[in-house]
Amino acid sequence: MKVAIVGGTRTPFVKAGGVFAKYSTLDLGLHVVTSCIKKLPFDPSLIDELFFGTVLLDPRVPNLAREIVLRSGLPKSITGHFVGNNCITGLLAAAAAQDGISAGRISVALAGGAESMSQPSLTFPSKGERFFIKLSKAKSVGERLSLLTSFRPSFVFPQAPSPKEPSTGLTMGQHCELMAQQMSITRAEQDKIALQSHIRAAQAIASGAIASQIEPLGGIAVDNLVRGESSLEKLAALPAVFDKGPGGSISAGNSSALTDGASVVCIMREEVAKERGVPVLGYLEAVEFASVPPGDGLLMGPALAVPKVLAKTGDTFQSLALFEIHEAFGAQVLCNMKAWKEGWSNYPSLAPLGEIPEEKLNIFGGSIALGHPFAATGGRLLLNACDALRSRGGGRALISVCAAGGGAAAAIVSV
Repeated sequence: MKVAIVGGTRTPFVKAGGVFAKYSTLDLGLHVVTSCIKKLPFDPSLIDELFFGTVLLDPRVPNLAREIVLRSGLPKSITGHFVGNNCITGLLAAAAAQDGISAGRISVALAGGAESMSQPSLTFPSKGERFFIKLSKAKSVGERLSLLTSFRPSFVFPQAPSPKEPSTGLTMGQHCELMAQQMSITRAEQDKIALQSHIRAAQAIASGAIASQIEPLGGIAVDNLVRGESSLEKLAALPAVFDKGPGGSISAGNSSALTDGASVVCIMREEVAKERGVPVLGYLEAVEFASVPPGDGLLMGPALAVPKVLAKTGDTFQSLALFEIHEAFGAQVLCNMKAWKEGWSNYPSLAPLGEIPEEKLNIFGGSIALGHPFAATGGRLLLNACDALRSRGGGRALISVCAAGGGAAAAIVSV
């Protein structure tokens, strides 16, 4: 049973703390869903379910998907499923929708994610949390007064979400720096892929190639992180961020930035699309997931996920028209590309897949230039793959995304 992508939209992707600072994750998600259903050439009542997620969780909105349904104008009988798995949340949402359609349980679904890095949920220090929980359970004035004597001002200092991996205590950037050093990825190589990302994104914006994806918000209609005027000299001048010693190579210029944004796609059973004359943007052929122990290389999961999805569909690097590889860091892309080309000593059973031609890689730019609102990147990649393939006359594209915790997802899209 083929699963078609028949619609989708995203906000502009913008630098966190800037023009979208007043919008919550719910605001951003609501915007893309309401915008998407207005563009669909069929009644929204045909939509069976919404799969939607975020990475920076807001405990005040425990089921983001259902809240979007209730506020979006969709029939309130539509089920909203909250999904989440770090940076692969958007592809996880699409895979869940695909599974529901393939099983015959549903026929039409929306899938996406949103991220407000401008408005992360803050927490108290653990000692402060325990103090306030005990205080809330105190049954008498005397008990409360007794507890208040143990209060310390540090209990109320807010804490932003930690960028460190819970299992290792290192940040994603520190892990990627280790990967780059272990796999001999140079600073010059990283800066080159970053510059290519910016130039291609600037060209895509100037040509209008990705304009149809974007629904303006707050007067903003264009991704604002793109630096088409950058150069290798400018990038090389930026200091290393995660390892300030002589071996450090990852900079702000060859990394994706903290980003606000949202995206959603509409997925439909092919037979329903044909029956109703709904134009098809592309087909979601398969989605596969994989994970590696963080010590093997936190962002090396794509090295395993990509062979899995290729084995499922029968595609090869040589048969693919395009590659949409998420750029968390330039080093992360290059490390995985090296493993696909040469094999990976940590996993000797992995056969080399081949080399990705430069002219087929992220032709509309990637996450370094366009930005990376964690849960929204999967939807952007699906829309980009469809648009990019149509610009090249069709074919099949590989999508690859790494994630925190050693996770990864890979997908095949055809047009």
